[in-house]
Amino acid sequence: MPDWLVVVLSVLGGFILLWLLLLIVLWVQQRRAGKDVDWRAILRLVPDVVRLVKRLASDPAVPRATRWWLFGLLGYLLFPIDLVPDFIPVLGYADDAIIVAIVLRFAIRHAGMDAIERHWPGSPAGLRSVLTLVGYRPSSDRA
Repeated sequence: MPDWLVVVLSVLGGFILLWLLLLIVLWVQQRRAGKDVDWRAILRLVPDVVRLVKRLASDPAVPRATRWWLFGLLGYLLFPIDLVPDFIPVLGYADDAIIVAIVLRFAIRHAGMDAIERHWPGSPAGLRSVLTLVGYRPSSDRA
């Protein structure tokens, strides 16, 4: 077998292995959070979260690197091809939710909670739900 084919097959095998590991991690995270999170309520918050991300990405007061991450998130959400196809039950949307949570956690750390609150278009209860899903706890609650 030619060396180039071995390299191509090895890289392809590595990508498939990483994808399978991602599926396992997403499944475990969904099982862990599935008991504590009302997924129907979270799905109702999707339009507010998209508006939040768009507003944060457009705000010049938000650090440039954070805005790049937010624009990348918008692109990922709008792109029809995902890491896990959306037709796969539960996991298809769980990968989007986990990626949103990671980027929003990054945005909170770098842009500050005041920017999140300033740009949140929904209700205070909706913001609390999103922050719970993101895993954010105010510094006074951390131990």
